[in-house]
Formats: sequence, C-alpha cells, structure tokens
Amino acid sequence: MGAGGIIIVVLGLLSALSLTLILVKIVQLLPARSGAAQREQAISLWAKGEKDQAQDVVKNGKSPADRVMIYAMKSLAGGFTGSTLHSELLRRGNEEFARMNSLIRVLELIAMISPLLGLLGTVMGMIQSFQALEMAEGAANASILAGGIWQALLTTAVGLLVAIPAAVGATLLSARAESAAQMIENSVGRLMLVEEDPNAA
Repeated sequence: MGAGGIIIVVLGLLSALSLTLILVKIVQLLPARSGAAQREQAISLWAKGEKDQAQDVVKNGKSPADRVMIYAMKSLAGGFTGSTLHSELLRRGNEEFARMNSLIRVLELIAMISPLLGLLGTVMGMIQSFQALEMAEGAANASILAGGIWQALLTTAVGLLVAIPAAVGATLLSARAESAAQMIENSVGRLMLVEEDPNAA
C-alpha cells in the first residue's frame, strides 16, 4: 500500500467487496439446481392424478424451480388456469431469475474497472517518475528511477489480481443462475403439459 498509494487502497477495498459478494452468491445459488429428481417424481404423480402427493414431494424444496412449481400446482389444483396463470408463472420465474442474478452485475463492474484503476495508478506513477527525472536535469540515479517505475507498475498488477477472480466469479455464478432459470422453465413447462395431457409424462 505504501508503494501504490491511494489506488492500492481502493483496489484492496474492491477486492474485499468482490470476495464477499462471491461468497454470498455461492451460498445463495448453492441449492438453485437442487431437487430435479423430486420434481420428476412430482410430475409423475401429478400425471397419475395424485395431486396432493405431488405437492407434498416438492413443497419443502429449496430451489427456485421448486417454489414456482409448487405455486403452479396449487393454482391448478384450485382451478386457476389459462393465460392469466401463464403470465403469473412467467412473472414469478423472472422474479426468481432477477433475485439469482442480483449483485452479479457488481462483480462484473469490479472486473471491468479494476484494471483501469491499476492502469491509472501506473500512469500517475510514471508521470511522477519522469517529473523527478526532469527536476534532476537528466542526472537522476537509474536505480531510483527504476524503483519509481516498478512501484507504478505495481498498481496494474494489483488491478489484474482483483479483476480476474471477479470476472471468473461473475461468469460462473451467472451461468449457474441461467441454468437454474432453465430448470424453472423446463419443470413448469412439463407440469403444464402433463396437466393437459397426462400421457405426456
């Protein structure tokens, strides 16, 4: 921090924020793809007309697909059908996806601005080094000049070290959220198909 100045301090804070967000999102998205076998079992039971048992199978599920699916089952069992139900299921699915995707944009922003901040620190450090060279009228010690340059380059290296985990985390977490959203669509779509044609199970 002493070598890089305020830029290193800012990058350190961004790094702490990035790692915290990654851990929070991992905990949130860990169960996002769970319960596939239970949902398949519930759909089979629903096709056989055992609707109460089907709801019991998924009612304690922790994934977004389970939450949307149990709502769909309760609605269908209560006689709520048609385009209004489809619209509500779409809204709930989008809401679940938005919740899973929350804060990932912040990680993407950190991944984008960290190298730029590092580059800014490098440019500022190089300016200071060459100012020192100018004030010495070309008689500056080469080791002192080299020391100023490596301190300047340090901020770029730190910026990259902050950006890489944030970029990897954002990509992997976003992929998991999209996969979970696909599971919502598949599960609810199959349920609606089985509701219309039980032989499609």
